[in-house]
Amino acid sequence: MRTFGLIGYPLAHSFSKKFFTEKFEKEGIAAHKYELFPIENIAAVVSLIAADNSLGGLNVTIPHKVGVIPYLNEMEPAAEKIGAVNCISIQQKDGETWLKGYNTDAFGFQESLKPYLKEYHTHALILGDGGAAKAVKYVLDQLNITYLSVVRTSVPDAILYTDLTKELMEKYQVVINTTPLGTFPNIEAAPAIPYQWLTSKHLAYDLVYNPEVTEFLKRAKAQGAAIKNGYEMLELQAERSWTIWNS
Repeated sequence: MRTFGLIGYPLAHSFSKKFFTEKFEKEGIAAHKYELFPIENIAAVVSLIAADNSLGGLNVTIPHKVGVIPYLNEMEPAAEKIGAVNCISIQQKDGETWLKGYNTDAFGFQESLKPYLKEYHTHALILGDGGAAKAVKYVLDQLNITYLSVVRTSVPDAILYTDLTKELMEKYQVVINTTPLGTFPNIEAAPAIPYQWLTSKHLAYDLVYNPEVTEFLKRAKAQGAAIKNGYEMLELQAERSWTIWNS
């Protein structure tokens, strides 16, 4: 039996468990299972891995994407630069358990974003500056897209929602929501941007995928903007994890 799983806290709803359980069934992958490991304190990851020698890899979600880093033996360059890990490969090297960290969020985001980009999409607004924004910033750097973070409470290198002017909205034609605003069940919530200044040249990308069309995307679409939710990003990052665990 090979076991994979997700660590985080709390883990009431998991895209990953559903995705991998269905994948194993659909593709006839026998003797594989995917479990949820709700651990409140990240230090518990040590005993979790030690207790189960069938563990081949873990996904990592909130709030442990940064806290897990000191427990790793190695990190891929992208994860190191981003400063967050959401995938761990578990291998045995010379009798020692070897943990390597990856960031597959960046891969998922980049591959799902690229088909929607036009030549004039050279500037992006990142709504929110939490953990999810780290991978987004890394990808925009890779794509040579200049970005500006927009936050509710003043922090360095970011502007406030109240600072968004018509001129800024005209210049920054990619708008990426990295906040949880609009997630089920609070589906009427949306980031407080001036939607009236969005146009058909804008691309609105929401990392939220439940509901499929968030209030943020609804308002952007009403202005003629192209829209994209985060579901494909999740699928792509999960498949990337699977590739890593089997390489």
